[in-house]
Amino acid sequence: MRAGTAMRANPFLWGALVFAVAFVVVYLVFVRSYIGQLIDEKAFAGADAWKGGLIEFAHAFLDALPAFSVVVACIIAVIVVIVRRNWRVFFVGVVAAALANGSTQLLKYTVLSRPEKGIDVGLSNSLPSGHTTVAASAAFVVFLVVSPRFRPLAAVIGSAFAIAAGASTLVEQWHRPSDVIAGLLVVAFWGSLAGAVLSWMHVKTAEHPVRATLWPLVWIAVVCGVGSVAALLVTYFSAQSGASHLFVAYAGGVAAIVTVGFLLAVVGNRLYRALG
Repeated sequence: MRAGTAMRANPFLWGALVFAVAFVVVYLVFVRSYIGQLIDEKAFAGADAWKGGLIEFAHAFLDALPAFSVVVACIIAVIVVIVRRNWRVFFVGVVAAALANGSTQLLKYTVLSRPEKGIDVGLSNSLPSGHTTVAASAAFVVFLVVSPRFRPLAAVIGSAFAIAAGASTLVEQWHRPSDVIAGLLVVAFWGSLAGAVLSWMHVKTAEHPVRATLWPLVWIAVVCGVGSVAALLVTYFSAQSGASHLFVAYAGGVAAIVTVGFLLAVVGNRLYRALG
């Protein structure tokens, strides 16, 4: 491997490592520890108590999500690929998406387990979220094949779509916030490895890379991140005192999903500029 190729691949490899470590931290904190399970469960219960009219939208959205994600992503990707003739990029993106969804199912049902801590007795492991992985991986394929000048827009739309899918699984009571965040991290991991592969294949995706930094998403992520940390602390101390702030826990869980989803969009957009 030439030094230049290695230099182009290194940011993606470091990204994959960071996302893998983040996944492990999420699992250890929110699945393997008592207080993590408690905070996650408060958000889960809060979603049930405060779902209101969102439940109808969430149910319809999640019913249509798998087929919609795959069909729409494939249609857009194939059209773009025919126009841009970047079949290698398309192939790498599809393989990464398939590996993300396959590893999610393997991790959830075979590798990872959820110890009983007296919080949700009898429930099996549900991390990572499969629906979130499907939505995020479909968005990633579109992001990868479009012209780099449109990648910032694809990152915004794709991350919003994945966040909506993840939040809907919380409203529908299919998943906890940590499950959704883990699903996003799985896609980010394989997306980073896809970037490394494209670097090794000497694929140049843009003659004039776009330098958009998506600052609005950064600020939204920062605000939501501060809110989610504050909600986490309130949930933790209220649980210690025997009080219950379900709405705070629910809002904090959604804010955490938004934070991670938008930050990954910003980081992904920045990483793929290296292929320009």
